[in-house]
Amino acid sequence: MTHRTLDYSYILATVCFTVYGQLIIKWRITSFPALPLDFFEKIRFLISIIFDPIIFSGFFAAFIASLAWMAAMTKFDLSHAYPFMSLNFVVVLLLSGYFLGEPISWGKSLGVGFIVLGTVLASRG
Repeated sequence: MTHRTLDYSYILATVCFTVYGQLIIKWRITSFPALPLDFFEKIRFLISIIFDPIIFSGFFAAFIASLAWMAAMTKFDLSHAYPFMSLNFVVVLLLSGYFLGEPISWGKSLGVGFIVLGTVLASRG
């Protein structure tokens, strides 16, 4: 593995851990009842689900993603690395369709296509 490939692996890790966190939280949250209407009940509900081990793993993944992002920031300009974060949209759309059964419409697909095009243009410029 070349040195530059290792540098890009920090960005890849950021994307992977971010996507994992989003998908796992969404998947697990569907097993809980609806969010209460009362403000204090909402707070109590949200605090209680944080301690669900699977949801906690999503938060932990976000923490690991943050560490990987900090490592990436030591290797790249922010203006070069940040466009890669838009790949989260692509991966979440595809995996949420596959694993969560969420609909993938033409509009979503077209929007994600524009995101990919923008990512390519931004990363080269």
